[in-house]
Amino acid sequence: MVVKKLLKYLDQNHVWYQVISHPQSYTASHTASMAHIKHKEMAKSIIMKLDGEPVLVVLPAGSKVDFRRVKQITGAKDVELAREEEMEDIFPDCKTGAMPPFGNLYHMSVLADKDLVEDEDIAFNGGDHRELVKMHFQDFNRLVHPKIYDLHRHPKIYI
Repeated sequence: MVVKKLLKYLDQNHVWYQVISHPQSYTASHTASMAHIKHKEMAKSIIMKLDGEPVLVVLPAGSKVDFRRVKQITGAKDVELAREEEMEDIFPDCKTGAMPPFGNLYHMSVLADKDLVEDEDIAFNGGDHRELVKMHFQDFNRLVHPKIYDLHRHPKIYI
């Protein structure tokens, strides 16, 4: 079930969105396939700790965060993934790994990968592993105000 405070927030801000049910899935790439969403539209939320402070990092499905790049961009000395218990404390109304990318609703800064800007829509878990929310990226950007950077690892190309 999609987190009620997220849907209420979207409704209060007169945002178009669509809730899409899908078979239970635990990875963003698999969820995109199950829900018939383009992989480049599907976003995943990762909780990182930058010098001990939690930050929500939003990446396209299938991407892996580049820790060195996050460290360089933010100036943080220590960058690590949050532990599962920490995620549960921050997002008590969400299943672990299904947090929506609305850090502002959870008093967290949000960093979003630049590749998410390239598509008109964004889709993401809404708090569980059976439903996702799809909305216009422009509205997501307006409501969340993420800092947008190149955050993911790029594949090595051998010539």
